[in-house]
Amino acid sequence: MRFCGLSVSVVLCCQLVSALLPENSPEDATLFFEGLASKYGHPARKYDVITKDGYILTLHNLPGRSRVPVLLMHGFHATSDAWLLRGNISLAIVLANAGHDVWVANSRGNRYSRRHQHLDPDRDPAFWNYSFHEMGLYDLTATIDKVLEKTGAEKLNAIGHSQGTMLFFALGSTRPEYNAKINILIALGPVCFLNHIPPTFSAIIKLIPTWGKIMYEQNIYEAFNKPTRGIIRQLCTLPVVGYQLCFEGVIFTIVGRDSKEYSPEFAEVLFPHFPTSGSVKNILHLAQLHNRATFAQYDYGFLKNIAVYGASIPPEYDLSKVAMPVAIIVGDNDKLSTLKDVSTLRSKLPNVVDYVVSPYKQFNHLDDIWGAHMDVYLNPYIFKILEQYS
Repeated sequence: MRFCGLSVSVVLCCQLVSALLPENSPEDATLFFEGLASKYGHPARKYDVITKDGYILTLHNLPGRSRVPVLLMHGFHATSDAWLLRGNISLAIVLANAGHDVWVANSRGNRYSRRHQHLDPDRDPAFWNYSFHEMGLYDLTATIDKVLEKTGAEKLNAIGHSQGTMLFFALGSTRPEYNAKINILIALGPVCFLNHIPPTFSAIIKLIPTWGKIMYEQNIYEAFNKPTRGIIRQLCTLPVVGYQLCFEGVIFTIVGRDSKEYSPEFAEVLFPHFPTSGSVKNILHLAQLHNRATFAQYDYGFLKNIAVYGASIPPEYDLSKVAMPVAIIVGDNDKLSTLKDVSTLRSKLPNVVDYVVSPYKQFNHLDDIWGAHMDVYLNPYIFKILEQYS
């Protein structure tokens, strides 16, 4: 069964692009979580987390002395590396420097969690039969339980970015007992509703169901597989043109323009780490949030919905059950987690204890984790919230 295929012309093109790349990459482009953590002063521990449905996830820990552990949950097609890519000002490092016991999660399918007790991701389509729903229902529950087991704590502090916040909201609504295990959730650029994204990106999202149908017809279930990631890395790290193509041309169109915070040098570090692999189904589910204008479970279509849910339409996540305390941090220039959509989310959550719109006017969706000056305009708010609610 074929999961991916590249034509001869594409392969030759990649080889040509590769020949144009600089010979020496920045060190952080070649290091992954444990190497990066050690470089910045915090050798990491690593644990396997086994979910109820058999996925084997990697959980990283930067040990600290704090009584309440802090769990970081990455966003869309990212890994635990995301929290380290800005070196000494990265959130995982500044938290560890302050003595926090930092735990960094990985959701199923990414570089660190591409394992299963019975399924082979390269051979079994069933491995990729998941979306953010399963990441919240199974991955996050198993990860939270592992952190609490290893630390002996009754609760943990949590910080999620983008899709990472969605996992907590899906979990809190479907497994309400887990709300009591969260001391505070700091939601960076939270995503549940995508009703006010820019027209250009909206037009792209409306095409995703057609893209998904083509992928499934070609027996492709893994999004951003290894060949695709290789092409992205080679194109996006090209001198001068790579930054213009990937940041100016694509990323800023989706998340909001903030050229001051990103440079071609950072692109060389970022793209060996991002994006990572994941499921086509998850992208389809995320597109449904916009196309159906509701935060609901996966829409299989009329007949299968009846078989799965006992109803013709998938159930909405009941956000009124998300009783965990939530602190929201968002930017006025965030084109993915817009202020209007966050306002809708805020109105449905019963326990929003803090709400911050960054005074930095260019604050976009990625400044939450990769902004060059986030130590000035973001990290102080995070520390203030942790101190106040811990």
